[in-house]
Amino acid sequence: MKKDREQQLSDADGAAFQEQSTAFLLTQVGTQVGIRFGERLFPHGLTPPQVGILLILAREDGVNQRSLADRLGVVPSRLVVLVDELERAGLIARGANAPDRRSHSITLTAAGRAMTETLDTLVIEHDAALLAALSPEEKSQLRTLLGKIAAQEGLSPGVHPGYRFMGRRAKEL
Repeated sequence: MKKDREQQLSDADGAAFQEQSTAFLLTQVGTQVGIRFGERLFPHGLTPPQVGILLILAREDGVNQRSLADRLGVVPSRLVVLVDELERAGLIARGANAPDRRSHSITLTAAGRAMTETLDTLVIEHDAALLAALSPEEKSQLRTLLGKIAAQEGLSPGVHPGYRFMGRRAKEL
């Protein structure tokens, strides 16, 4: 086993190893998917992190800012920046949280609700384009397998792990 790995690593510039590495292929596809998603968002003036917040609010409108930061695993000060941007765009509103006036609840505005409907369509189209080469059975199998890997890695459903790195320095990770 060790000898096989050494042989793979000794191949010219690691190309053979990269071609056989599932982790590399997942990274390669994941990066490409992220780029394409960003391109789809550009005409709407949104970034992937902003979209993630909007889609959470579409399911849980009125969540407080601290809970949202905890759920995303993002530094609260970085979340404030994202929330400020969405508020300036008229997509969300902040208000005092009735049980605790020190915290702020975040709600979608009418424009924000309309945008989440647009985003739902965009996500469906993005998925369809990405998975066009697969049969319905293969799509289902891929989703199941990726779900197993995500669970193994302790990833939170519906939350991109990149939020954890926003606003943090390398030593804090």
